[in-house]
Amino acid sequence: MMIRYISKYGLGEEAVDLFDRASGAARARDAPLADRMRPRSWQEFVGQEHLLGEGGPLLKAVRAAVPFSMILWGPPGTGKTTLARLVAGDLGGHFVTFSAVLSGVKEVKQILEEARQIRSLHGRRTILFVDELHRFNKAQQDAFLPHVERGDILLFGATTENPSFEINSPLLSRCLVFVLYPLADEDIVRILRRALEDQDRGLGHLSVELETGVLELLARSARGDARTALNLLEALVLSAPEGNRGLRRIPLEEARRSIQEHPLLYDKAGEEHFNLISAFHKSLRGGDPDASLYWLTRMLESGEDPLYVARRMIRFASEDVGLADPQALQMALAAKDAFHFLGPPEGHLALAQAAVYLALAPKSNALYAAHNRAREVIRRTGPLPVPLAIRNAPTPLMRRMGYGRGYLYPHDDPDRVVDQEYLPEALREERLYRPTREGMEEEFGRRLRRWRLLRRIKRGGGGP
Repeated sequence: MMIRYISKYGLGEEAVDLFDRASGAARARDAPLADRMRPRSWQEFVGQEHLLGEGGPLLKAVRAAVPFSMILWGPPGTGKTTLARLVAGDLGGHFVTFSAVLSGVKEVKQILEEARQIRSLHGRRTILFVDELHRFNKAQQDAFLPHVERGDILLFGATTENPSFEINSPLLSRCLVFVLYPLADEDIVRILRRALEDQDRGLGHLSVELETGVLELLARSARGDARTALNLLEALVLSAPEGNRGLRRIPLEEARRSIQEHPLLYDKAGEEHFNLISAFHKSLRGGDPDASLYWLTRMLESGEDPLYVARRMIRFASEDVGLADPQALQMALAAKDAFHFLGPPEGHLALAQAAVYLALAPKSNALYAAHNRAREVIRRTGPLPVPLAIRNAPTPLMRRMGYGRGYLYPHDDPDRVVDQEYLPEALREERLYRPTREGMEEEFGRRLRRWRLLRRIKRGGGGP
């Protein structure tokens, strides 16, 4: 089945003057489709219903008509710049766009001084939109603070990074933060249909015939990024040969061959890195091999360092499995060595094997908790002296001082258990390691209880 897009009608309302002035040149026919199709009105905006649906926080803020500064946080192609322009159109004022990628603090200071003068002379507030705000370090972001506080500017910042980590706290506290999410596939299909139908800004002046499923394929390939989807559509249409009467036919299979795999969203130094490793660790801890494999593969396919993943599994083997399954640590170490030996992609399978093993292993954090208790005891009590009986005595002087005196050699005892104190005197009642009943720890617990009972009997304390 084919779907024809030979539309004779346009879309939506005319853009307000603000957008004609700010981006008229960018809407020229030779501009990229994604830029030409940027929504000019609220009626054209698609997605982000959690912000703009009835009762949505951004909708409420705009309706209140009270000037506010804001941070728009979300992945690329989700509408941050468009939302900033639309909100600015409703609030009014002198609108200035600025990219932290292309310019520096010197240009910011010039804009801020102009904003101060405009307000002083004309009473107009400047709305300053800063794209990629996180590219300024926190000290550089301080330049905005006094101007936001005085009301010379409304700051509209856009960022793909978590503002909690990347935006100066005083500045963040003076802004509303709105989170944008990747667009749903059906939203992207809607945007693509509009681009195919729009004769003025889109591809509606061309005669295009798409096989059923092409738009859905583009939407899936874009992974929530409308800009990517529009770029893919434009490349696909413009590269298609013209047939009878200029008709461009695009079969589904041809679209599959033409679309290169879009890289997965991932930043090995940013929030997504920590989100994915957290999901992986928690899936292992929760005993879910399917989720563990998914998050492991997601990281590896996104370009994460496999040895980083191996190190995390080695840590997990001690922290969350511990002595419930002593083999877990060996399995994690073996996976690391196997990857070293094989390299990618064959070595990825060894990491997957370890992940499934760890997910299904009995879990105990008794070892982790014991280690933390030991650290706390040391912080609380300081460097207590080693009991004389278990000190090394390599010299006659040290032997005369009592080093090693009273040491009992366990191998000389039939039970291999002796009545010997190994902790400092002040800590003799401490019980740092508390085995659970999971896996091998149940056996270790039985063993420990038996040894303690034998020590009490040999000390003359009788039974338990």
